Amino acid sequence: MKRKAQAVWNGSIKEGNGHLTTASTVLNQTQYSFKSRFEDGIGTNPEELLAAAHAGCFTMKLSLDLTQAGYEVTELRTSSTITLLEGKITLSELNLEASVAGIDEATFQKMAKEAEATCPVSGAFNFEIVLNAHLKN
Repeated sequence: MKRKAQAVWNGSIKEGNGHLTTASTVLNQTQYSFKSRFEDGIGTNPEELLAAAHAGCFTMKLSLDLTQAGYEVTELRTSSTITLLEGKITLSELNLEASVAGIDEATFQKMAKEAEATCPVSGAFNFEIVLNAHLKN
């Protein structure tokens, strides 16, 4: 499997702007700029997209693992916060709220940690990943 996206940038880093397009066109000339990355401008930014990718990948991996283990997943709700510090991404913090029928806390925590460690996006990151998993049953 291969997935593709394109970035176009025009102008200088502070005054310029760009857009991102994915092959699926879910992002279709979606704007990004210095302001959307480092201030409160309109548009997306690379760190936001990494956060979405990590939250989505981890959540799907955990759903797969739980389902294969025979548990019924009601809802997995994950947020990821990417930290950019001094020009380097240093952390992705995953916060998970889960409703899973029939699972005990210890098994849930073990499976969540294994999914965090084995989801493809986690494997691609070369920075710290923190997982805070909460079972709501």
